[in-house]
Amino acid sequence: MSDLSDVTMLILDDEQMVRENLEAFLEDEGLKVLTASNGEEALNLLAGGAVDVGVVDMRLPGMAGSEFIVKAHAISPATRFIVHTGSTNYKLPRELRAIGITHDEVFIKPLADMQIILDTAARLLGRSA
Repeated sequence: MSDLSDVTMLILDDEQMVRENLEAFLEDEGLKVLTASNGEEALNLLAGGAVDVGVVDMRLPGMAGSEFIVKAHAISPATRFIVHTGSTNYKLPRELRAIGITHDEVFIKPLADMQIILDTAARLLGRSA
């Protein structure tokens, strides 16, 4: 069990299987998990309460993941973000680097081991996984 039992994570991905798999893994680790399939839904969840870490896909219907992160950061500057994308040639845009996201928080789907998401969330929050 991790030192993250009081942490709330938001999973924003339009692929239901990805959301469900990450949600199940993180809940098994004791985290509270919120899920959304698009940026608008995720912004509503964020406005409803504190989210510690968001795991965000970049290619989404409607609002792109990078646009969501910029808007979410404006609403909740303390929220940290992990990029989880299927784009193998993904380049971290300037606006995401400007709010502190580094290449260490970018992961390409599919992940061989979801533990890396948990470990990265813990590092971002200064905790142990």
